[in-house]
Amino acid sequence: MTLRKRMAAEFLGTFWLVLGGCGAAVLSAAFPGLGIGFLGVSLAFGLTVLTGVYAVGPISGAHFNPAVSLGLVVGKRFPASELVPYWIAQVTGALAAAGVLYLIASGRIGFDLSSGFASNGYAAHSPGGYSLPACLITEITLTLFFLLIIMGSTDQRAPQGFAGIAIGLGLALINLIGIPVTNLSVNPARSTGPAVFVGGWALRQLWLFWVAPLIGGALGGGIYVGLFGEHAKHARWTLEPKLGATR
Repeated sequence: MTLRKRMAAEFLGTFWLVLGGCGAAVLSAAFPGLGIGFLGVSLAFGLTVLTGVYAVGPISGAHFNPAVSLGLVVGKRFPASELVPYWIAQVTGALAAAGVLYLIASGRIGFDLSSGFASNGYAAHSPGGYSLPACLITEITLTLFFLLIIMGSTDQRAPQGFAGIAIGLGLALINLIGIPVTNLSVNPARSTGPAVFVGGWALRQLWLFWVAPLIGGALGGGIYVGLFGEHAKHARWTLEPKLGATR
């Protein structure tokens, strides 16, 4: 599969992740009388990844996240030469999805970007008022474990064909832990899309939601390959050959 086609798949998958997850947070979380709350938003993020993995995983590997791509480079599952093209596809997909979400959300009377638009934040902009160090630790730790879930479920020794389920449920669990702290990122692209539209404080705090997930992703990929060695290596998702993808 050509790099251009894989970038297109990453664009679409990241678009779906941001539209589904952030869309649930912006449109449904606090809907009067029927709001889905933290649990619903967590499930929305997990379901977008689960469905996205099976939709385009055979094409691009379904990273949808710069921290995941970096972690897979460190974990020797993905070529470093393709890291920047994947990042470009992921960030542009997130920006496009945030733009579509803005067009939808702004059609409601009383819509105001100052409510946050699903942006991530720390200190005064943390949903629970958590400090910068607490938010930094949360994002690093949860991204690290997200990479461990990805690396383990896509290992050649794992049961084949179930990686998307483990990864989707893993992201849902991670959101349940982290939404009160930072509105949960573990994904710099997901953070960038809404922040660009909110501007101001969201852009000023965006650095943390690049730095912390990238550190966590690199640590997760490195720890997995360091602990479990050469047997863990695999070029891309193990569901690819199962679904007959070309390389």
